Amino acid sequence: MAQDVCTTQQAASLLGMSVTSVQHLVESGEIEAWKTRGGHRRIPIAAVHAYMTAIAKTPAGGGDETFTVLIVEDNPIQRGIYEAQFASWELPVRVRMCENGYKALIDIAAMRPDALLLDIMMRGIDGYEVMQTVLAYPELADVNIAILTSLDRDQLEQRGGLPAGVTYFSKPVAHDELRGYIRACIAQKARRTPGK
Repeated sequence: MAQDVCTTQQAASLLGMSVTSVQHLVESGEIEAWKTRGGHRRIPIAAVHAYMTAIAKTPAGGGDETFTVLIVEDNPIQRGIYEAQFASWELPVRVRMCENGYKALIDIAAMRPDALLLDIMMRGIDGYEVMQTVLAYPELADVNIAILTSLDRDQLEQRGGLPAGVTYFSKPVAHDELRGYIRACIAQKARRTPGK
């Protein structure tokens, strides 16, 4: 039976991502797991292979099946870093950049992105306001939202905290963790979309 399960570390090695990324996948329900009496997470090998298969089957082409990510970041250097990272990952994503919250709200309404990566500290309409606006619309309930910020959790609490389902990344962002998050979002969409 021990050969049928693996630890979070072993799953991370099999998937080529960080332990934290695997933990995100487990917590979001993308990879099945359970905890032992001692509190150690165990993951069925079959669940790891099922996740790998779901990623492999996600279309890499264009069209409605392409996974769209909108990154809202006012720093042009940071936007360039994100662009380079996403290009190097070779994931089936279309990335759009946006430099302020006002334009972000227009783009979100027009393109309905699958994932929204938000910088918090921006002039005018900031990332926190964009997040609250998106969460207020039931038709945008499927949008995955992640906050990428230099603010710590205590500072975010002063703004009202993060709602359930919103993921927090501290800047500087660990790119392997962000990649794992995007892969989890892609797998989640693939499971929601009936196969052809």
